Amino acid sequence: MDINFLLDGIREGIAAMTWLEAVAAFLGIASVFYSMKEHIWVYPTGIVSTLIYVWICFQFKLYADMGINAYYFSMSIYGWYAWTHPKENESILPTTWLSSKGWITSVLLFAGSYAILSTVLSNFTDSDVPYWDSLTTSSAFVGMWLMAKKKVENWYFWLLTDFVSIPLYFYKGLMLTSFQYLVFTVLAILGLLAWIKSAKAHEAHL
Repeated sequence: MDINFLLDGIREGIAAMTWLEAVAAFLGIASVFYSMKEHIWVYPTGIVSTLIYVWICFQFKLYADMGINAYYFSMSIYGWYAWTHPKENESILPTTWLSSKGWITSVLLFAGSYAILSTVLSNFTDSDVPYWDSLTTSSAFVGMWLMAKKKVENWYFWLLTDFVSIPLYFYKGLMLTSFQYLVFTVLAILGLLAWIKSAKAHEAHL
């Protein structure tokens, strides 16, 4: 890619950036940071960020991403409750690994949601990136579900979401959001390592 084209695109995107996108991006990064730390503030910061992105995605015809942000909102409420209401014999909800059954369920959810979303977006909306949009949405759908359950593997799905979202939002002219997903990628790698350590510590005390 021509470096001048890239720099011009970044400058144009920053110039067109709204304060609303800036707030959403900042809170989104804060939410992922708190998730990496297994801190409950992952949810209140995430709730505000996702509500803003519902509106932004609607404006930019990213309908699947709009839907997934609405889903993030509802799952954040569920996750907030689950993290603060562990089992009676546990002081906190522990970080654990997916079972074989859990992996099968996760893969089926990912494949099924992608098939449905890509079909709907390509045939019944004016989206110009139906398959791209569906891929990020499907992986994020599973990632959020697994995060609420504090499963280590949630980070694998978030990494897939981040890798695809970086060029997607750049293409859409949302440069700050594209950069946000680059930061998300770094935080997701750190989060994966931290949650692996936490899961191993939990196993050692069983």
